[in-house]
Amino acid sequence: MSETVPPQESQGGEPAGQPVGHSGARVDIEERPARSAGAAAAALVLLLALGLLGGSIPLFVAAEGGSAALGVLGVVAILVGVLALTALSIVSPGQTMVVQLFGRYLGTIRRTGLVLTVPLTTRKKVSVRVRNFETNELKVNEADGNPINIAAIVVWQVADTAKATFAVEDYADFVRVQSESALRHVAMSHPYDHADDGEQSLRGATDLVSGEIAAEVAARVVIAGIEVIEARISNLAYAPEIAQAMLQRQQAGAIIAARERIVEGAVSMVEDALSRLERDDVVVLDDERRAAMVSNLLVVLCGEGRATPVVNTGSLYA
Repeated sequence: MSETVPPQESQGGEPAGQPVGHSGARVDIEERPARSAGAAAAALVLLLALGLLGGSIPLFVAAEGGSAALGVLGVVAILVGVLALTALSIVSPGQTMVVQLFGRYLGTIRRTGLVLTVPLTTRKKVSVRVRNFETNELKVNEADGNPINIAAIVVWQVADTAKATFAVEDYADFVRVQSESALRHVAMSHPYDHADDGEQSLRGATDLVSGEIAAEVAARVVIAGIEVIEARISNLAYAPEIAQAMLQRQQAGAIIAARERIVEGAVSMVEDALSRLERDDVVVLDDERRAAMVSNLLVVLCGEGRATPVVNTGSLYA
């Protein structure tokens, strides 16, 4: 049954909580099965209706001979046949039928094929097939304040046909708008890259961010009886006005990381070389000669150009 839920008031007389809609009220309704019969009963009613409509013809012919009662009987047969036809419907796989009688919600038919329901009802088909769409490419400032372009693909389907029909004006448009709102909110909560400890970046934790998007979209569209199956980021990039600067930043970070690896490996090689020279008694080095050798080895190992050896025929202390 469709009910209008009034807003609750606090002790001070002000509405408590967040009002929904213009008057602070919303339609509270849930799906329930409508009274219906399967194909066998529907086929019998169809045959009966066709028989009544076909049988009314000879009654009208006989009524022309002067029998008014037969004419009245023919009219009754036509009305009953038409009334029986209004109770028949066809439901395709992946479709449901929301049934109303003079504005009152009777229920939803989910069985497929030829079905029999209450006569004189209005019926609206609601698809429960899985749907997907891609949001518009949104320009958002991420957690560090950098503008980015982001879009997502949302996969959803109708779970409650009554809420989808009566709780919102257009559930498909409702899902689209709320999905973009949720995507914008999640994108603003994470940095694009280079996340601090305890943070997750949009580029580095795509699965986690996609899960957050799906959860937030699901929370926003549950009022319309919609179930979100999954959400995935389809496009993620810096905005064009800062893309070049961010590329230089990423290149600088990559160079620094490479240099750190080179220095780490060079220091390890120098330590190994000095330890082997001392262990095998190849040469005895004091602190000053050791420092000179370490400096030369680091220059050779860390330098980008080819090393040019210099033969020193003199003394280090000369």
